Amino acid sequence: MKLLTKLTLFITTSKLVIVLLFVLSLPYLVEQIASEFTNNYLRQQQLKVKEVISKNGIDFYLEGSNSYGSYTLLKEEYIALEAIDKDFSIDTIETTQRIIEADTLHYRVLMHTFSINNNQYLLEIGKSTSTISQYNKPLQRIASYVLIGLIVISLIADLIFTRFLLQPLGMIIKSKLINRKFPFRDNNPPVKTSTSDFKFLDNSLILLMEQIHDAFEKEREFTANASHELMTPISILQNKIENLMDDSAVDEELMQRLVDMQKTLNRLKKIVRSLLLISRIENEQFSRSETWNVQELFISIMEEINHRMEERKISIQLDISAHTEWKNLNRDLIFQLIYNLINNAIKYNKDKGSIRVSEVKTTGKPYELIIEDSGIGIADDDLPLIFNRFRKVKSGESEGYGLGLSIVKSIADYHDISISVYSELGKKSRFTLLFPEEIAGN
Repeated sequence: MKLLTKLTLFITTSKLVIVLLFVLSLPYLVEQIASEFTNNYLRQQQLKVKEVISKNGIDFYLEGSNSYGSYTLLKEEYIALEAIDKDFSIDTIETTQRIIEADTLHYRVLMHTFSINNNQYLLEIGKSTSTISQYNKPLQRIASYVLIGLIVISLIADLIFTRFLLQPLGMIIKSKLINRKFPFRDNNPPVKTSTSDFKFLDNSLILLMEQIHDAFEKEREFTANASHELMTPISILQNKIENLMDDSAVDEELMQRLVDMQKTLNRLKKIVRSLLLISRIENEQFSRSETWNVQELFISIMEEINHRMEERKISIQLDISAHTEWKNLNRDLIFQLIYNLINNAIKYNKDKGSIRVSEVKTTGKPYELIIEDSGIGIADDDLPLIFNRFRKVKSGESEGYGLGLSIVKSIADYHDISISVYSELGKKSRFTLLFPEEIAGN
């Protein structure tokens, strides 16, 4: 999962959690706010009553009586004042019941005692709880709308900022990692960013790619030079051995040794030529502009390799359309690629085995070429390494994979052809070549 996707999921989830927690706690919060508002309202009413008493005297309310009571028409609020014992003192606000005109109602009641002219009085101011809570649901709804609106705005802002913040990272991945072809010959300028971490990452990748490219160039130069230099002494040794073999004075034992030496030199010469071919491919010394009929290519390959198949009585089935053409390729290299795969299919096949070459052409999908044999298969541990140079197969064979599949991989990479391998040990191996759209045609 991409970093941007993870951050988007985290931001969205965190906002949803906040909304959920707020919605769950909103009734309690609104109730507490309403309660605090009512308490403040009652305290203000208390101060107003005391101001009136201070200005007009206690008789303004009592009018010569020991108590006073008044309430609104709908009994939503009431005020009561009465003389009490001097030793009694209270100053509280609580929710309780009061009986007014035979109706038992719930009120938020302020009770406060005070002294005037050496007399103690109790002031009660009440507000009906029904009037307190009547605005709770509208307040909850408005608060929910406001919160959701703020969450949506902040979510959009967060996503825009996150995308903007991570844009340099996406450019670094796209320009430095995705679709970059080894050995990184193209110069890729640094990505412009004000984030120091991204700058450090970008510069580190550029430096790493330069080091990899330099190391690859040195290795490739060494391989090419060493291969060229080895060809001369190998040829000289071959000529000398051939001259010795032509000498009639050479006895049978020495002749056998010379034959063995000649075989070893031929194998060494083949290895050097393979290394030279790989070096030339990696140096891009081959053109890719030829077009030819695929079936004719396989006929040419069969003419060269048919004798080996006859020796082991191996049959081959070609399911290739007579009209299929490949273009924008190098014919000699593709010939070598297919030849090596079929040669491997013969080498590691069973006597009287079979090889099947087929194509898969589907509209809108890449062209596939499949080469499958009924051979000994490849062990699962060997599959990831079969294209490595000089890799040996664990099959009891003396030659192993050698450079054949390494050449196949180099040619495929040079033409942007992807290779996948499937194998069942002791049963079969299947190589699938996936061609770019611009190569395969009808």
